[in-house]
Amino acid sequence: MFRRSAYFVDKILKGTKPGDIPLEEATKFATIVTLKTANALGLDIPPSLLASVEQVIE
Repeated sequence: MFRRSAYFVDKILKGTKPGDIPLEEATKFATIVTLKTANALGLDIPPSLLASVEQVIE
């Protein structure tokens, strides 16, 4: 993320108008569940959700 930010700052400092720089969208989203925090908040995470997340932190 910092590299992309530096790329945009470089373009702007070289004279490109911010409105001329194309927007970028994320192509991948990660789903991570922290069980300790969920338990502290009193949330019950269904097993079907746990099976579909990319990472479970205990």
